[in-house]
Amino acid sequence: MKRIVKIIWLAGLGISSVTGSSFAQTVLDTARVYTIPEVTVADRYQIREVRATAPVQILSAEELKALNVMQVSDAVKHFSGVTVKDYGGIGGLKTVSVRSLGAQHTAVSYDGIAVTDCQTGQIDLGRFSLENIDKLVLNNGQGEQIFQPARLFASAGTLSIQTLTPHFEDGKNFLLKGTLKTGSWGLVNPSLYWEQQLADKWSLTAQGEWMSSDGRYPYTLYYGDKDDQHSREKRKNTEVQNLRTEVNVFGNFSDKEQLRLKAYYYQSSRGLPNATTYYYDYASQHLWDKNVFVQGHYKKELNHRWAVQASAKWNWSYQRYLDPDYKGSTGQSENNYYQQEYYVSASALYRAFDNLSFSLSTDGSINRMNADLHNFAKPVRYSWLTALAGKYVNEWMTVSASVLATVINEDVSVGSSAGGHRKWSPYFSASFKPFPREEFRIRFFYKDIFRLPSFNDLYYGQTGNIRLKPEQAQQYNIGLTYGKQFEGLVSSLSATVDAYANRVTDKIVATPTKNLFIWSMVNLGKVDIKGIDVTANICLTPFEGYLLTLSGNYTYQRALDVTSSDPDSPESMTYKHQIAYTPRVSGSGQAVLETPYVNLSYAMLFSGKRYVLGQNITKNRLDGYTDHSVSAYRDFRFRKMTTSLRIEVLNLLNKNYEIVKNFPMPGRSFRVTVGIKY
Repeated sequence: MKRIVKIIWLAGLGISSVTGSSFAQTVLDTARVYTIPEVTVADRYQIREVRATAPVQILSAEELKALNVMQVSDAVKHFSGVTVKDYGGIGGLKTVSVRSLGAQHTAVSYDGIAVTDCQTGQIDLGRFSLENIDKLVLNNGQGEQIFQPARLFASAGTLSIQTLTPHFEDGKNFLLKGTLKTGSWGLVNPSLYWEQQLADKWSLTAQGEWMSSDGRYPYTLYYGDKDDQHSREKRKNTEVQNLRTEVNVFGNFSDKEQLRLKAYYYQSSRGLPNATTYYYDYASQHLWDKNVFVQGHYKKELNHRWAVQASAKWNWSYQRYLDPDYKGSTGQSENNYYQQEYYVSASALYRAFDNLSFSLSTDGSINRMNADLHNFAKPVRYSWLTALAGKYVNEWMTVSASVLATVINEDVSVGSSAGGHRKWSPYFSASFKPFPREEFRIRFFYKDIFRLPSFNDLYYGQTGNIRLKPEQAQQYNIGLTYGKQFEGLVSSLSATVDAYANRVTDKIVATPTKNLFIWSMVNLGKVDIKGIDVTANICLTPFEGYLLTLSGNYTYQRALDVTSSDPDSPESMTYKHQIAYTPRVSGSGQAVLETPYVNLSYAMLFSGKRYVLGQNITKNRLDGYTDHSVSAYRDFRFRKMTTSLRIEVLNLLNKNYEIVKNFPMPGRSFRVTVGIKY
């Protein structure tokens, strides 16, 4: 521990980024420019990605608009190094894994506060819309900011969802936007967004959205091999309806003091389609979800040296599962699950010099879960996280380091608890600029992190195991970044290349520990992951008033199971085999042409072959796929009102493919969006 602390003090810590030789930091928020230290410089996104000490990928609202995506889960597929498990359709479960570390190792934050699910340890990205999203940010390892809650230090990667903030122009004190999406499979998706200036220092935003779809898209069902018989079928039990609302209140007391309060409500009702196996896709299971949370965030710069911030959140979620065809004593299977969370966070930033700063953050949370299952444990988790971090920046070097202390205690009402955990998690990153006149950098980061077993891992029936240890992950990354602004045909160019190595130990897996019919969670797995991520972006101005943006990414990775090579061990059958659902190669590409008349966009996703089980044999292989989408959109200005029309064609080539085995993805579909802004 003393060595870790010494490294932090020797390395030094500073503000998050630098523009030229200036170390002043600003962030755009609600029509003001703030000067609170340790926030992000308002550079072009590509330049910020180049300057980061650890890989960061950013999609702005305008970039999201050009991707032909409807949900956050669709957009995340366009980040390099990301694996999204998608069970098909709008209502299907969607989880994200960064660099094959697993969905439980990826944190999701919503306006700076983490979203949690102690039951499964993973977040369904399908619940998030893009209608009020300002930008999406994916950080590998750790974000650039050190002035943040301790919980955001506690993951192998972070997906940050940032919503819109009010920005009033032309003397107006309000903004009203309405959109209506409609299209294939019975899609109806109206939304409304409102901004209002309440007083000189207060403003408000409100957003509401309803979405409904029957999801009955056709697919091709093959009987045996693809050379054998096949038929055209339609997905069943795929209907989905959800409602999403949120209200934000902003207090901008000065350029150095801000407050943000948020109230959020979400509910959904969706059928759960079966896997299309054994030539039988009938399903009647249904799932209802509800989620309510209230959160607040306060930030203040006390003086040139000190800044403080605090956050708090109350979260309640409910899930009901129904299988009316289950042949039990009651004639059906019905389960209800409840989660509740209380969370507080406080952070302080000390700016020792213009280019050297330190931060201290501490978070506390209580997570409770209840269910109407027989003899359910009713676990309660008490968490305390403390992070000491810092950063040093000058014109040619950025160095960042942190250490996270985690203290966990658990209690149950029925049975025995998993007890407590104590962990230290170090992090170090650096970036060097060898040529003064070129935005070319060499970067490196190392992180030792873990993920706690979920409540399902610990307490679910006979499957749970209270003796589980946290799953460990070590991350290494070395990369090259380059960015440059030009005059002429090429206006900007940026590119990054990162090679990485991850090692997962004590991986939590399910094995038949008692007999073939009773499985339990155990710390058995070991995974070695090596890969390369490449991203590139170029902007061209072929004619006045025309802008062509080309971007893309490519990932190559080997994620091998190295649990055991002992030929007498059952794990030897998968030794040095690629882990399930992880392609060796994947990537995406986008092209956007902006003209005075109409904007055109093209987006492409591709993935190589994958294996649905750990043993890489022919019968477990899932073919690769390529998905193409195109769109055309135009804004029309009428006095104080702006209308927009967008037409999209998704899966242009009508590709019949699966991301998860036996859960076919939708074929060619159409979507039309009409918007009004006043």
